[in-house]
Amino acid sequence: MLATTPSRQESPAKARADLTLATRGRIEQAVLDVFADREFHRVSLIEIARKANVSLQTLYKYYGGKEALLFSSLDTWLGKLGTRMMDHLQGMEDYKEKLRKVFWVVLDFYEQNPKVAQLILSSVYINTWRKTPGYRNPLLFGVFMKVLSEGRARGILNDRVDEKILLDYILGVLGRLVQTFIHRGQKKSLTKQANVLFDMLWRAISMPSKGVKHG
Repeated sequence: MLATTPSRQESPAKARADLTLATRGRIEQAVLDVFADREFHRVSLIEIARKANVSLQTLYKYYGGKEALLFSSLDTWLGKLGTRMMDHLQGMEDYKEKLRKVFWVVLDFYEQNPKVAQLILSSVYINTWRKTPGYRNPLLFGVFMKVLSEGRARGILNDRVDEKILLDYILGVLGRLVQTFIHRGQKKSLTKQANVLFDMLWRAISMPSKGVKHG
């Protein structure tokens, strides 16, 4: 019995390497469509299987369960954001414009893919997500930290707090903007306001001018 049970032979994460790109794409799109509309506890695996045109056994074999399926798919979508961010930064030299581009890419990604934001807001339990390997998506957050480290090294960003605090400021602003974009019905473009929104953020994280006194 043990020899014929795939889940006992290898982890679902390793097994997913055997999925075709087309099948994995259908599954991830089904996850996005369904979880974006309803809370986690109101979604069933059989519903995902039917929408993706795969068997329930396939989901269990390659993902292991509903939580793993959700987080794996979310990791894929955020990985796409990280890849896009890297592509946009190629060849950019001006530091402020580089960080502005990072800010713009995030806003544009969620404006173009609102269901990813809806999924995070409606179905993701942060306390559970943060315990998974995908929570610290190395591709996406690696880009963020590399850009922030460069800014600190060049004396451009505020060095009186840890880099992670700077990241918190940026992600906090972006997160709130995306959240209200979804809650307000996606009526006002985020990217059309990106420059003024970034300039407001820049004043908060850039190195204070020499004329400013600190307590």
